[in-house]
Amino acid sequence: MITRPALLLITDDVAVRDQIGRALAPDYDLIAISDRTAALSHASHAMPPLVVWDVESLSAGDTASEPLSILQNTLRLNHEAKVIVVIGNSARANAISAIESGAYDVLEKPVQLDVLKVVLQRATYLSNLERESRESQVQSGGTEFEGLVGNSKPMQDVFSMIRRVGPSDVSVLITGESGTGKELVARAIHRLSARKEAPFIAINCGAIPETLLESEFFGYEKGAFTGATQQKKGRIESAQRGTLFLDEIGEMPLSLQVKLLRFLQDHEIHRLGGKDPVSVDVRVLAATNVDLREAIESGRFREDLFYRLCVVTIPVPALKGRADITLLARTFLMKSAEAQEKRLKGFTPQAIDALLTHDWPGNVRELENRVRRAVVMADGKYVSPENLDLKDPSSVERASTTLRVTRDLREKKLVQSMLEKTHGNVSKAAVDLGISRPTLYQLLARYGLRDRKFIDKQEKRTV
Repeated sequence: MITRPALLLITDDVAVRDQIGRALAPDYDLIAISDRTAALSHASHAMPPLVVWDVESLSAGDTASEPLSILQNTLRLNHEAKVIVVIGNSARANAISAIESGAYDVLEKPVQLDVLKVVLQRATYLSNLERESRESQVQSGGTEFEGLVGNSKPMQDVFSMIRRVGPSDVSVLITGESGTGKELVARAIHRLSARKEAPFIAINCGAIPETLLESEFFGYEKGAFTGATQQKKGRIESAQRGTLFLDEIGEMPLSLQVKLLRFLQDHEIHRLGGKDPVSVDVRVLAATNVDLREAIESGRFREDLFYRLCVVTIPVPALKGRADITLLARTFLMKSAEAQEKRLKGFTPQAIDALLTHDWPGNVRELENRVRRAVVMADGKYVSPENLDLKDPSSVERASTTLRVTRDLREKKLVQSMLEKTHGNVSKAAVDLGISRPTLYQLLARYGLRDRKFIDKQEKRTV
């Protein structure tokens, strides 16, 4: 049995109530209320996920700010509600203020029922996504692990790998796009190891000029070259009994790869200008955002070094493939707001929508930077898409031919992409999307994907 989502309709306009009631009653558990006090009470006690509020019908004789204060109070009592505001031509000036106050969307009278249905469909989907994310968070028993944040299936897999390899002393290769948090993974491994009290030394192989890399790695003796006025330990020696993290290992020149390989084999180094070997006991972790196997084929990376570094591989997922973007954003928001002593309650529904639809080429690093910017730029209690320097998806959709086509195409593309990524495994795709399996099956049926190649392999076997 499919449970219909609850929808609170606030209007004293009989014509609007009858029009919307007849159109939505088959798909929603509709409750119509004409008194604002009763509406606020219902919003706070019943906590409906969807609210359609006819501003004009309940604002006669009020000041211009009164209707907006009612909207703000509604969201204060039920901050997870998606409120669709209905306005008349005379109240158009309130549209922008309503969005800034936290309204999910604004529609003009006369209400076009097909547009309202599309808006409610998207609001229901977003509400379910947020609810399932919260439930997943509770079931996982926490979202933070050794400085990393995430409750999506891909991140839980990363956490599991860290727990397994942390106490060991094997070399680990961490792969993933730039900005995904590979160094955080390396630090988490170090903190779980027996070497946690010793130094964690990180070196970016792509950020240091090639002419300086060798001295940075191995150090030098006094007089080794012009300007070497005293002995200096290299990064490898500085990590004695600790962990050496080699970031962007794919950028290391071949000449230095040979010397690094020799160190990994012998556990000894020679400082530049030095004669005697120095024994060094370190654990080596490496990270890369390039395909090292492809680099090996093209002659840019040594195969023997690859197998020395790659005893265990931990792939870190890109942000766009995760279902916990809003969780990360809220975590960054709380930390940044606290650091800047600003009182922010969260993101507007439009900001959440913008976060979920952005491609995130810079991954977690980009998300954190955008949230920091938003905390600085926000002048209200909620962060807007403009504060994040992101486009409001709803405004983009209004500029399209139809709302239905634009939203359905985006949703279909997301589902199709995730199914391709999971090779047609519906169960795994549902987990990665952050929705329930029945919800995903409904989306597959809606877009005709179940009748094509995107069918759960397990489902095939049971047919």
